Amino acid sequence: MVGSEVPNLLEPGAASTLVVSQDVDVGVLVTEHRSVKARLDRIHGFRPAPEEPSVWLPESPEMIEVNFLGIDPARAVGDAYMVEDDVLPLMVFGALSLVRPGEVLDLDGVRVRLPRPAGMLLEKLVTDRTGEKGDRDLLVALGVIQTASAADIEEALAEFRRLSSEVRHSVRSNLTLLSLLAPRAGMPDPRPERARVAALLARLDDEAAG
Repeated sequence: MVGSEVPNLLEPGAASTLVVSQDVDVGVLVTEHRSVKARLDRIHGFRPAPEEPSVWLPESPEMIEVNFLGIDPARAVGDAYMVEDDVLPLMVFGALSLVRPGEVLDLDGVRVRLPRPAGMLLEKLVTDRTGEKGDRDLLVALGVIQTASAADIEEALAEFRRLSSEVRHSVRSNLTLLSLLAPRAGMPDPRPERARVAALLARLDDEAAG
């Protein structure tokens, strides 16, 4: 799983209180595309959108839509391409190459693979979206920061060092924007976390300068 539900599931006990999600994003490794497609008939209560079969719409108003996204670890952060398929096409975003598989949660018998917080944090901080979508991405990053351990932050710093100078600049610029964001309904409140965000930004600035 990737996207806005991740901070909720990273909370102790998967409390699901940080982010009001608009959808659920499922990351699919391009090498596993065929295997995932073969299991789509096990999904009940959803149907693929007629014009976009990578989006599955709920049949109940109590559920939210599911988006299937492609992950290609070999791709550069700024790359994007389409896996063409009549049943399950996938848009592959290079930024998702930063995401690494993490722990598996058992939620009422459903096993959910979470990403490692470090990669998830960096993926959200290289977003190039603007407006509401961009703000939500940054506030999801804040949710990851709120739930991250000291070891997670150190891992994010280690991954940051491996990025190109252009991508490191994007991470720091978006973290600066996050430090200035106003509260948004249904999202983590950035105001109490500004000192923590500023401290992380200072460490990233030191890494970039060094």
